[in-house]
This record gives sequence, C-alpha cells and structure tokens, in this order.
Amino acid sequence: MKNPTWEADFVDRVVEADTADLQETLDAARRLAADETEPIRGVLTFVEQSVPAAAAVAAELDLPSVGEQAAYLARDKFAMRTAFGAAQLGQPGFALARDLAEAREAAALVGYPLVLKPLIGGGSKYVRRVDDDAGLAEHFDSIQRGAWTGFTHDPLHVSTRQEYGEAILLEGYVPGSEISVESIMVGGRTHVVAIHDKPLPMEGPFFEEVYYTTPTRLPQELVDRITAATATAHRALGIDTGATHTEFRITAEGDLRILETAGRLGGGPVYQSVLLSTGIDMVDALLDVSTGREADLVPPRPAKPTGFYLFFAERAGELTGVHGMDKVADDERVAEVVMYGEPGDKVLVPPHASAAHGHVLFSDETAEAVEAGFREFRDIISVEVS
Repeated sequence: MKNPTWEADFVDRVVEADTADLQETLDAARRLAADETEPIRGVLTFVEQSVPAAAAVAAELDLPSVGEQAAYLARDKFAMRTAFGAAQLGQPGFALARDLAEAREAAALVGYPLVLKPLIGGGSKYVRRVDDDAGLAEHFDSIQRGAWTGFTHDPLHVSTRQEYGEAILLEGYVPGSEISVESIMVGGRTHVVAIHDKPLPMEGPFFEEVYYTTPTRLPQELVDRITAATATAHRALGIDTGATHTEFRITAEGDLRILETAGRLGGGPVYQSVLLSTGIDMVDALLDVSTGREADLVPPRPAKPTGFYLFFAERAGELTGVHGMDKVADDERVAEVVMYGEPGDKVLVPPHASAAHGHVLFSDETAEAVEAGFREFRDIISVEVS
C-alpha cells in the first residue's frame, strides 16, 4: 500500500506499492522476495479488492493460495453468476445492462423486483432494489455512475470497465431470509466452520447488514444442503485453497439461492464472531493453509450463542460521536464494542456507504438471550452526526 500509518506497527517490514495496480503490486513483491533474507512462506489478504493481487503474488512465488482464475471469478459478479449457472446452482435470474434501454430489456426477462449492483463492488455499496419500471428509470443512472466512480481503487476497475463497457448487473430479487457461510478450503475440500443467520428482514431498497447470529438455528437437513451447495460453489469457481465467505437467500419454501462467494474471510466482525462462538481462529487456520501447515479446524468446545450488531448513522454528515458505547462496553455479555471512525470524520449512508460505523460483539447462554441483547444494544447506541 502507499503511505502506511498504523499498519507498520504490526509487521516487521512494509514495502510501499499502489495495490490498485496489479503489476506494481507484483513487481514490489518480486523485489521483496529478492531482497528478503528469509524465504517467503505465505501470501494472504483480508481485503476484497486485493484477492486477485494476493493470488498473483502467490502464483509468482509458487505458494498455496486461491488460484488467479478463481480469484478473478470471485470478484467479477457476472462471471461468477455464469460459473454458478454452469454448475446448476440455484440462483436469481441475471443480466447485464449498459443503459436504461438494455435494463428494461433485462427486466422483461428477469422480472421485477430487481436488484441493481456493481460488477466489482463490495459491502453492498451502490446496490439497490427497484420494484418497477419507474424505479428503474429513476435509479439506474445513479447506481451505474456509483458502480464505476466508486471503485476506482480496485485493481480490476480498468480491465472490467473495458470488458463490459460500464455495464452493471441486474438480478432478480429473492425474497426470504439470508445467511453467510464461513469456510476454509484445504486441498479442494470444503470445511464449513460457521454459519451466521441474519435474523432481520433484508428487503431493500438497500441491504445494510445489521445483525448476525451464530450458530445457525436452521434445521440440520437445510444445513446439510447449504454445506453441499457451498462446496459446489467452490468447485464452480475453482477455489481449492484458502478462506471463503458465501451468502445465500433461503425462500419460504426452503429453497437455496446463492448470492455470492468471496475468496477471503468474511469482513467486519465475522472473524471475531466465529472465534468467540466456536473457539476456532480462522486467521490462524488461514495462515496454516497459506504456509502449507495443517490447519486445526476441530472446535475445542460446543458453539456458544453469539451475535453482533452493526450500527449505522441515520444520515450522512460529520461524525460527532456514538452515544451509549460506554454503557454497552460495561455489559458482561459484550466482548467488543468498536467505533470505526473518529469525531470529525465524514460518514456516508447507503447506497454510498460500504461499511457500518461500528459494531457490538456479544454472547449469552441461549440464542433467545442473544436476541434480547441485540434489542437492548440497538436501543442504547446511536450514531451522532452534524
């Protein structure tokens, strides 16, 4: 990266490079490998847009990693959908649209409601549901503009824009509940470490991820189908090594519809939630896999009911503080409460935001008690902006 600040405190060496440029990143890694006195034994990333760069560096150094083609498929949402279709995974209908006329043609095929989304986005940024032609006409241009101006830092931005001509992805909206699946891949085998439920309705128009709980409360038969579908998704993308984060919708009839698979650990407090609940450290496991060691993926104890609450500002503005954090931090159920920004920072709200403004991670004896805790913390915490 360029101009590191706090990051330098956690590592022995920093080599500066513009990680938005794949070639510059690869060249910097080559120089580091040539200059380093000890052998480089692993390459990994925890950042969505850096998955292709990490794969390229690992391939250059002949180290275990998500493969370069798999890394690309896990970032290009149209290519991902195409691969899932070839694997006959249940998924929403989809199409590309470069302008409103093409979007209307796609809508006639896919049907309303539609979800508009970037091809290389993340964090639900510039993702929006539209319910009819009027909504499509009103929001298509702004979503398309954000989908390309909002991700100029992404290493795939230039090549994807050249390939698709500023198109965005249109998907059929899938009503139902949503889950995320956290996995470690070892030698082509899928190890599902945890499944998070998302108990709050996520119906749009935006899709903020506010509340997660684990272990899942879904029936075992459905968990088995989710595990099998996750493994199929990995095979479809060619992911055989590393960590993945896969999201599904579950319809009222119990049918699975895959949304996306990322070739990395889940973001936000997903890692901390899995660790608190299961006792499995997915960072340690990923380090083991990435350096050729055997990862310990056996839970040391029964899973503990755990949840996390992601809080957002109600409007954009200048962050002045977060009310209620001290009270929440003193609660014995709370393992962690964090505000991501500092007073004076500019904060955004969906569809322009790609992350929450903070989180609370907590656990309790039962899933019902975790649910009650979420309601309490939601009522206590408020993000203050001016």
